[in-house]
Amino acid sequence: MSKGRILSGMQPTGILHLGNYEGALRNWVRLQDEYEAYFCIVDWHALTTLYEDTKQIKENIRQVAIDFIAAGLDPDKCAVFVQSDVKEHAELHLLLSMITPVPWLERVPTYKEKQEQLQLESASYGLLGYPVLQAADILVYKANVVPVGRDQLPHLELSREICRRFNNIYGEIFPEPEAKLTEYPVLPGTDGRKMSKSYDNAIYLADSAEETTRKIRSMFTDPLKVYKNDPGHPETCPVFALHQVYNKAETEQIAHDCRAGTLGCVACKTRLAEAMNQALAQVRERRKELEDDPSKLDKILASGAEKARVIASETMKQVRSVMGIG
Repeated sequence: MSKGRILSGMQPTGILHLGNYEGALRNWVRLQDEYEAYFCIVDWHALTTLYEDTKQIKENIRQVAIDFIAAGLDPDKCAVFVQSDVKEHAELHLLLSMITPVPWLERVPTYKEKQEQLQLESASYGLLGYPVLQAADILVYKANVVPVGRDQLPHLELSREICRRFNNIYGEIFPEPEAKLTEYPVLPGTDGRKMSKSYDNAIYLADSAEETTRKIRSMFTDPLKVYKNDPGHPETCPVFALHQVYNKAETEQIAHDCRAGTLGCVACKTRLAEAMNQALAQVRERRKELEDDPSKLDKILASGAEKARVIASETMKQVRSVMGIG
């Protein structure tokens, strides 16, 4: 662990979009060179809200795994695996749940938010205990670092509190995981709102170049720029926001021409589509390779789970020993 150990994961709710790519995956690709890295598809977490409809979960797991590898995660540098393939996560979750006070879980902001969002009359234990499973995901690898956005800090702080409580009772087994804050652009979707599956406004890593171009052509632009020669306001235009991510070299000129009324929205969108398709070409190529060879993905996930189990099983030996069980 001379480099330190890092853990992060995503739920398999379907194919990933550019917001996921820019918000997490790009950062993970960089971090795999800096840390001993474990990246997990957290299918048990998905069951906290999708337990009534699991028909798509296996295919969703595969699609997310394909997106992970296509985005640049290298199985030779990191472990990419499915949470439920490493049973030690569940065992540590059970043991940590024995020492975690219920009021700690009830004060997590997203607990009440999920109840309201899903209009639940009574939440399941799984939803209430979600943060305990999250703590287990992190602690079973003795991860030093967890990459998070600012909105996820309360969740990580609860993992740290559970870690401290365990160590106070049983001895110093786990390092306290530190947050590695990741600042990333919030990408607008095709309707100008935050890119999201639920808004049906996303551009996906699995989209073809043609589909990406079609979606960009349909995007909302500056409502005050009615005609081609009208002066524009790029700072409020979602198309320009995507230029700033995928076409940085031209953003200054594009902003100038837009404000001057010499660049129309159609031409602006065309330039964005060209730049975005060029930036995503390698991702799409790697994606096609994995879709054409399912056995390759199976081997990657099996190998990743084996790497993860080596660490997780050693951790659980120590946990059982200090707790006097097993």
